[in-house]
Amino acid sequence: MHNTLIVVDDPTLFNETGLTVLTFDSYLSDFPKKDEPKTRVINLCDTSHYLSEGYYCSLLAQARNHVVLPSVNTINDLRSDSDGQIGQIPIPGHISVPKEAQSGAPFMVFFGETDTPALKRLARLAFESYPCPVLEVTLHATSADGSAPMSQRVEFMTCTPQALTQLSGALQQRCIAAIGKYTQKQWRASRKGKPARWDMAILVNPAEPTPPSDQKALRQFVKAAENAGFQADVVQRLSPEELGHYDALFIRETTAIDHHTYRLARAAEREGIVVMDDTQSILRCCNKVYLQDAFTYHNVPAPKAQFVSSADEATCALLIDTFGLPLVLKLPESSFSRGVHKAQSADELKHYLTDMLKVSALVLVQEYIYTEFDWRIGMLAGKPIYACQYFMARNHWQIYHHEGERFSSGDFKTMPTFEVPKPVLNAAIKAAKTVGDGLYGVDIKQSGNKVYVIEVNDNPSIDAGIEDKYLGKELYALIMQEFASRLERRGR
Repeated sequence: MHNTLIVVDDPTLFNETGLTVLTFDSYLSDFPKKDEPKTRVINLCDTSHYLSEGYYCSLLAQARNHVVLPSVNTINDLRSDSDGQIGQIPIPGHISVPKEAQSGAPFMVFFGETDTPALKRLARLAFESYPCPVLEVTLHATSADGSAPMSQRVEFMTCTPQALTQLSGALQQRCIAAIGKYTQKQWRASRKGKPARWDMAILVNPAEPTPPSDQKALRQFVKAAENAGFQADVVQRLSPEELGHYDALFIRETTAIDHHTYRLARAAEREGIVVMDDTQSILRCCNKVYLQDAFTYHNVPAPKAQFVSSADEATCALLIDTFGLPLVLKLPESSFSRGVHKAQSADELKHYLTDMLKVSALVLVQEYIYTEFDWRIGMLAGKPIYACQYFMARNHWQIYHHEGERFSSGDFKTMPTFEVPKPVLNAAIKAAKTVGDGLYGVDIKQSGNKVYVIEVNDNPSIDAGIEDKYLGKELYALIMQEFASRLERRGR
């Protein structure tokens, strides 16, 4: 039996309902709990703003192995389309639209249900397409001459997520009643599409100053793909329509959640296309708050850290008292050491926190651990495939140094994985397991006999002459063979 948590902005709305209701702050601080039963989370907070508390609620729920509604994928699907077609669903011909349903007149859907019997099939379709507790659904129609809408034919509907606090009193009560009914049901996973042919698109961005792979490495990927049975095209942009011509998508552009790489990966998943990086890996790796919470939950060795949502004097004093100085501050989404600061005094801590909290509702604060180099262990499908030591940039405390338009990095050393100290390798395997079974680069610091996982990177750097220095062409072959194996497992 699942334990169900209702996370809301205003818990007073649920007085005497008998439901387990808590605020985001309570969910953030009080969970996960040791030996807790299987847990479901219904997130009724406002998720309309990227990196808001409602967004983090679903993100952290997934990090904690809680089944959550809505998922981060659903939140992003309802806000991420770049062509203005957010939350749009074509209405299949076999679903008849009642005449009384006027184009442009919205109706409310609570957990796939509506009070209007004639609209029940449309409500169910909306919820199956976008599993979100509260949706405002609007029907859209065009006339025979394409103008709209009186002699209308309803062709599609759009869905807009709603937070509980955005509803009127009567609608809030309808929603609360629907929760009681829905919590008695078995939650089901969304459906997936079917695979296509053995063709691969390799997505790159030639304008990137620090791309995941250089041109020589990309040529090696294409050759390895051909040897594994793929026709590989290196593409700079790809529409969802063009994506449908491929069976596999390999993203070699730096990924982000609120970004076209994530949207393209999501479109690939919906079409049943094998993709690296998949959206789960992107959303888990691109958000350091998620990673830190997952490391804690799964006992992955990591630096001591704390989530912070305030820059007041008391918070800063507590951080210094807990971790000492210096402290490392990280924006949830950052790459190549951007969005990361080292505070060496109370004044610097307050200054950095104040600026960073203008961008994100949470900031990750970590203890500072000095090492001369970071380990990077390349992981594929749960197994280590390469190992590098990245040394700190000259006169800097990180391996990458960004100074205005200037960029520099430290030296490196590549070695076979069997030469890596066992604690480092074990920590990398454990950390990658918390993310998924994709292609990752696990960053680890080693201080004496202790190791600390700093982060797991999706879409890790693979450059010719660096990460492939030991394995050579075999490194590219391993990655492409994994694509082929996944397609074979799907019955192609």
